[in-house]
Formats: sequence, structure tokens, C-alpha cells
Amino acid sequence: MNSTASLLPDWDCLRWDNHFTDQLPADPVEENSIRQVHKACFSRVLPKQVSKPLCIAHSREVAAQLGIGESLVKSQEFAEVFSGNSILPGMDPFAMCYGGHQFGNWAGQLGDGRAINLGQVVDVNGQHQMLQLKGAGPTPYSRFADGLAVLRSSLREFLCSEAMHHLGVPTTRALSLVLTGDGVTRDMFYDGNAQIEPGAVVCRVAPSFLRLGSFQIFASRGDIETLKTLADYCLRHDFPELGPPSKEAYAALFAEVCLRTAKLMVHWMRVGFVHGVMNTDNLSLLGLTIDYGPYGWLEDYDPNWTPNTTDAQGKRYRFGNQPQIAQWNLAQFAGALLPLVDDDPDQLQPGLQLYVETFDQQWTQMMCDKLGLGTSQGDEDQQLFGDLFECLMLAETDMTIFYRRLAEVPCQEPVARVVDLLRDAYYTPDQISDEVVEKTQRWYQRYCQRVQQTGFSDSERRQRMNQVNPLYVLRNYLAQQAIDRSAEGDHSAVMELLEVLRNPYQFQEGKDKFAGKRPEWARHRPGCSMLSCSS
Repeated sequence: MNSTASLLPDWDCLRWDNHFTDQLPADPVEENSIRQVHKACFSRVLPKQVSKPLCIAHSREVAAQLGIGESLVKSQEFAEVFSGNSILPGMDPFAMCYGGHQFGNWAGQLGDGRAINLGQVVDVNGQHQMLQLKGAGPTPYSRFADGLAVLRSSLREFLCSEAMHHLGVPTTRALSLVLTGDGVTRDMFYDGNAQIEPGAVVCRVAPSFLRLGSFQIFASRGDIETLKTLADYCLRHDFPELGPPSKEAYAALFAEVCLRTAKLMVHWMRVGFVHGVMNTDNLSLLGLTIDYGPYGWLEDYDPNWTPNTTDAQGKRYRFGNQPQIAQWNLAQFAGALLPLVDDDPDQLQPGLQLYVETFDQQWTQMMCDKLGLGTSQGDEDQQLFGDLFECLMLAETDMTIFYRRLAEVPCQEPVARVVDLLRDAYYTPDQISDEVVEKTQRWYQRYCQRVQQTGFSDSERRQRMNQVNPLYVLRNYLAQQAIDRSAEGDHSAVMELLEVLRNPYQFQEGKDKFAGKRPEWARHRPGCSMLSCSS
């Protein structure tokens, strides 16, 4: 680790405290070669040098949280550090070892194949944060890949990390987006048409990047010693409130992960987010949204939609299946923890039950909130929700726009006018069938009766609904437009889009183009609907 930056005084703002590499077992092999890594949680590795780093976007909130001033962000040294060219004193770069189930099948060792953690810092709030570069070059876990990333995938990760945070969804954050000045060869749709694209690096930030697969790899190999060491580390640093290591503490750790994951799934369903690759190595131990690949936002309300071209046939990770997949993933995590609870599944069953109960209760309340209904009234509301979803699927209906328009419709409005007042949410408003009109009107009548029971005025209901139903989300076509402009050297669209996404629930003057339906030209254009894992 002999690559060091010419240190500016401002870099004293980063207080390094690398307890991950200090307290967990390291790969004894220093060579950066593709291999199976045993009895180690990480491998030390340096980022690949790039030719001409240029920072084209950053999150001012994340920079402030880390104590990095705007003048330093604008310096060339910032781009050198967060492209991986310069290693600051205090950094201890490494790639994590983990495994996972991919599309339901055990894949063995996976690990950080194109992510290199620079180390841990203490932020201005006294919290530890891991700084990680995605696209910084090969690691021992890169398998057959080059460890690099291209502009389109990096820009999407940068924007979505910050968009999700401002939506109130637990997520990893993004500090910066840096162009490398180097070309990267990618076959976007795996169809033999590889092209050279601009390379880029995102600096991701989170208290921890551990995921369920971090535990699975050691359990699968029968390496109980390292499994226990990792679990004990997590109890000390991530879940200290659960007490010192013990069978009961491990069971409590599992239950806490189940609880956080249930809450995360409710958030995803609330805003219409589809992850696209819910493998066990992509589910965070802390209940954060992690690893933004072929994600998407539900535009036409279709529970069977997946943004992932790889999943187009099986649709395992479709929108409506995400809660069930999370539960399946947690069951695999439970299997990995069994050796720590004396192979007694009864110790972990309460965690899985907690997941189900938490999701059911919070999903129901979330739907009440989306409709401005206050506290749930049980089966009556469940029927109301089910009938609403049926209406939404009868015609191609934009989910995000529908809830915002519904908030504007007064409950005293004549039933005959309701479909006209919602027409902005329909993709083909001139082709709405009589069945859609009839069922929507019938549902709206029952909805208004339910609203009257709350005692909320129309303005109170609107305010409540608009607090949980976003006006602006990161639609894939918006991200693609920013990608197109950045590829041509105009990076202003990235920061303009980020600025809008900072206030997703509030109307913003002059920003109507960010709140509209997906245009027809974007329906089938690459990057605007479904995406591949290279996207």
C-alpha cells in the first residue's frame, strides 16, 4: 500500500478508524489475482490507476456529513482520491469476501468483484461510515470481469442512491461520480455487440456494506470460526444494543435484520421501486437498499413487471414478489446462522415470524397512508386496497401519478367525473373502456365513504397523501436522458435531476417535465425500460 496522495490540510476532515480490517481476519495472500479466498473476510487490494479523473457530480449532503468542504470537492485532488488514483494516509483499501444465492441457486464465492472499500471514517455525527469505490478495478473476487464500471451504470447508481434517501427509503449513499478518462468495453445486452463506453467510478457511503451473503459463505464452507468472528464483530459495532455474543444475541441479531428488512420492503412497495436483482448477496445486513443495478420504478402498475432483462422469463424479482423473495432470502440467512444457535431452528423462527407480522402490519398502514385514511379498519380496508389494484391493472395506469392525482380529487366531486380527473395517470386516456370507468367509479364511491369516516377534510387528506406519495421519482428514461447528455460532455443534467430529486414530495416550479408519464418513445428504447446487469 505505497500509493499516497500529496496531502492537503483539508483532508484532515476525514478521521479514519478502520475497525473492519483491524478486527476481522484478512486474506494472507497479497497478490491481486482471481482465486478462492478461505478463512478471511476481506482481501487488501489497491484501486486501478486511471488516466484523467474528472468529478462530474457529488452529493453536497453526503460531503457535509463526512466533513468535506465544497472547496475540496471542487479540487482536482478530490477527483484523484475518489477515482482511486490517490490513497490517503489512514486508508486501508480492501475487497470483501461473501457468497450468495443468485436467482435462487447457490453461487458460491462472489465478493466485491468491482468494489474496493477505501476504509472507515467517523462522520460529523460521530458515526462510522465506510467509503467504497465501485468500478475501481479488479479484485480477487472479480471472476471473469475487469472490475470496472461505465458511465451509464455509475450515473444510475449515483442518482438512485440519493433519490432513495430523499424519498425516505433506507439506502446506501453516494458521495461522488467521477469519470476516469478511460474506455471500458461492455456488451450491454449480452448479444455480441460490445462497445467501448466511458469509464466511471462512484464513491458509495454506508455504515456497513455487509450483506446476508457475508455470513453464508463461511457457513457453506463449514468455517464456523470465521462465521462466529464476523457475527461477534457485527454485535459489537452494528447491534451493540443486543448485548455480548451469546446464542440469544445471535437470535436477536437475526430478528433485528428481519425487522429492518420488512420495513425496507414496505418502503419499496410504497414508492414503486423494483430492485431487479434481489440475490442474497444484495440484501443488506442493516436493512439498506444496496447494489443498484437493473432497477426501475413501476410506471404502468403491473405487479409482474421486472426491470431486469435476465429475469424477463422467470420474473423472480418482479415488483409484487419482492416481499416474498426477501423472506426467502432471510430463511437462507437463518440457515447460515444455525451453527451459532446450536443448530436449533426454533431459536430463529421468531425472527421469520417477526418479518411476516411486521410487513403485514406496516404494509397495511402504508396503504392507508397512501390513500389518506388514517388508521386501518381491518378487512374493509384490505378489500378496498384489492379493488383499487384491480382498477389500476384494467388500464395502463401510472402508479406515481395516480396517487398524486387522487389526492387532488375532492370527495364531493360527482362520481361521473372521477375518471376524467384522473386521466393524466392513464397512458392511453382516449382508450379507457366502459369497464374501467364503471369499476373506478364504484371504487371511488366506497373510497369517499371511507374517507368520510376519518373526519379529514379534502385538504387534510391531500396533505397526508402527498407526504408519502412522491411527485418526482427517478424514472429510467430520465436517467437515460442524463446519461446521453453526459456521454456528450454535458453533465448539467445530472445535477439538475439530482436537485429535483432532493425534494420528491414538493411541487417545484418549472419542473413539470420531471413529473410526467414515460413518453411513448421511451417505451422500448434501451436504458428507458428494462435493463441488463451490465447497465
